[in-house]
Amino acid sequence: MRAARLTELGSEIPRSGGLISRAVGRLLLRALRWRIDGEIPNVPKFVLIVVPHTSNWDFVVGVVAKWALGIRVMFLGKDTLFRFPFGATMRALGGVPVDRSAHNDVVHGIVGEFARRDRMILALAPEGTRKRVERWRTGFYHIARGASVPILPVALNYGVRAIQIGALFSTTGDLERDVGELQRQFAGVNGKKSKV
Repeated sequence: MRAARLTELGSEIPRSGGLISRAVGRLLLRALRWRIDGEIPNVPKFVLIVVPHTSNWDFVVGVVAKWALGIRVMFLGKDTLFRFPFGATMRALGGVPVDRSAHNDVVHGIVGEFARRDRMILALAPEGTRKRVERWRTGFYHIARGASVPILPVALNYGVRAIQIGALFSTTGDLERDVGELQRQFAGVNGKKSKV
């Protein structure tokens, strides 16, 4: 674990927690035998995509990394996760409930949230499920495009137990080409489970 890298956050990055939560996060990362490769870019707003999503453990690893880094991250989750007894905890972790059964304009709402805030990181799993999918859901792309913010690809690579932070990606408006390029960045990354 390169602890020094975890303390070198730029001034533009939204922060959360303090010394204790960062220390707990680092201890838990070490206990889980995970490391963080790469750096969070010093920009105030971006959409962070996490791939692959194969297990509920992905959420645990993500929360521990968030604590270790001391960054404030929002994420979307199905509204059933926000019911008693877990609702308050999910919101405290940065969760925003989404009712998938209703026809809500989630993309428009999140784009508006980016416009209202000076700093915001939104984490999404473009696969949208732990099951194998042929195509990513593209909400993350439309949010980034609509909010004029870059996308940060992050791999949860269980093969080497590393959270691999990629380079910021700016959308061009060519959805198929951009998503294809992002997907190629995750080639060779192993999830906790194989998607069959």
